[in-house]
Amino acid sequence: MPDKITTIDEYLDRVDADKRTALEHLRATIRRVAPSAEECISYQLPAFRQKGMLVGFGATTKHCAFYLFNGSTVEAYQEELKGYDTSKGTIRFQADNPLPDALVERLVRARLAENGVNEQP
Repeated sequence: MPDKITTIDEYLDRVDADKRTALEHLRATIRRVAPSAEECISYQLPAFRQKGMLVGFGATTKHCAFYLFNGSTVEAYQEELKGYDTSKGTIRFQADNPLPDALVERLVRARLAENGVNEQP
């Protein structure tokens, strides 16, 4: 069994190059919207927390995923998420067709608001 991952950089080092590029961009977008959020590893996946879990991301052999840790956010944005494979708190996408920055920004802002965070750039 591989060593436990303790940082987002360690996680990304283990991901295929195409997925790593997509996830690094997603990470940068999250960081831009939530600059005070703390990076962490939760359930061996990269995540951000601010007044609780905020969002996370990851990769499998078939896709990348953006985790909102809240099913109501996915439901609230279901129209904008048409065309993406979603489940209760997850949005799956292909590395060569990443989530648009503007959509990620709206989703992170929504999660910040749900967590009671007022600080938003």
